[in-house]
Amino acid sequence: MTAARADFLPFALPTVAEEDVAEVAEVIRSGWLTSGPRLQKLEVEFAAEVGTAAALAVNSGTAGMHLALAALGIRPGTSVITTPMTFCSTAHVIEHVGCRPVFVDVERDTLNLDPEQVAAVLERGEHDVSAIMPVHYAGHPVELDRIVGLGRRFGIPVVEDAAHAFGAAFRGTPIGQVDADDPLRAVSFSLYATKNITSGEGGVLTASENLVRDSRLWCLHGMSRDSWQRYGPRGSWAYDVVVPGFKYNMTDIQAALASTQLRRWRAFQQRRTEIAARYTALLADVDEIETPVARPHVTHAWHLYPVRLRLGSLALDRGEFIEALRERNIGTSVHFIPLHQQPYYRDRYGFAAGDFPVTETEFERLVSLPVYPRMIDGDVDDVVASIKDVVAGHRRVAS
Repeated sequence: MTAARADFLPFALPTVAEEDVAEVAEVIRSGWLTSGPRLQKLEVEFAAEVGTAAALAVNSGTAGMHLALAALGIRPGTSVITTPMTFCSTAHVIEHVGCRPVFVDVERDTLNLDPEQVAAVLERGEHDVSAIMPVHYAGHPVELDRIVGLGRRFGIPVVEDAAHAFGAAFRGTPIGQVDADDPLRAVSFSLYATKNITSGEGGVLTASENLVRDSRLWCLHGMSRDSWQRYGPRGSWAYDVVVPGFKYNMTDIQAALASTQLRRWRAFQQRRTEIAARYTALLADVDEIETPVARPHVTHAWHLYPVRLRLGSLALDRGEFIEALRERNIGTSVHFIPLHQQPYYRDRYGFAAGDFPVTETEFERLVSLPVYPRMIDGDVDDVVASIKDVVAGHRRVAS
């Protein structure tokens, strides 16, 4: 075993600068802490960055997805197609609107929802499908032209889980760009602490102007006026409650942090891309490690850098590999435990081993490596050196 790093390299850290702190402090000193002028400013800025019609800042990416489904009027008792290779919130919001998640297996290279299998489910007509919820896994866009095309062909909306995908693009179009009059598209971003830009906790929903307007109504208790419209300098105390809405608003404190992060997103994105390229180059001669792909027609956001172990060539399993890296002061993670294997979904819908073979096979060998702008080249080199050391000590000897 080679010498480990002197200090632990965390799997993820936010990139927070003094200008972020100053912006948040200014809001705190202003006395207006909840949703107000800074929130409105962020929504305009965010919409401009992704080139979309309208944006709604909310308290999580999960909230954005839930609001979109509610505002679209997705009918309870119907089904929504999504992927099992995602965080639980993607399927939870489907449950929250009284629908059934219909899992469809993923492409082996990108681990994104497989459009061919989505088409097959829709064409068979065995489920009353009311929406499709693709996930841009790790920051690599799904094949949007095909997924959106299926939505239009069958007359159902596409609600994108873009938690990983701020800064990504598909065929030159930023993820999150939605036409002003497109009634069948919505995109939800996460601004969680580990995401490509952060507000600590938070999210942004982009959609048509009408859908954002309707989602805004659902966002704050279904009230016709938010706090700024009631208590601001031109506010009115009167309001109507028109739908049984949620408490999903973002605060001005969060919006201030998101705004300063948004101004620096291109630098963050460039650094993530550099780190990913360095990993790929340095791991190219390690046959036991499969590095992630980036198809030529996409811009990858590199929220994650998930490698896959060729376990047949190694005398240890994924858990032992992760522990060996931890012993060398390298933090890692796994994205994700497939949802059909989680007790709630497995027991509720009777999923069994083999139902989604690509997802299951690839999950067993996935390991996410650290990738964030605060890392220096030496950190990347330490991760690669540790991987090579673990592999060298655990190569399976051919009999």
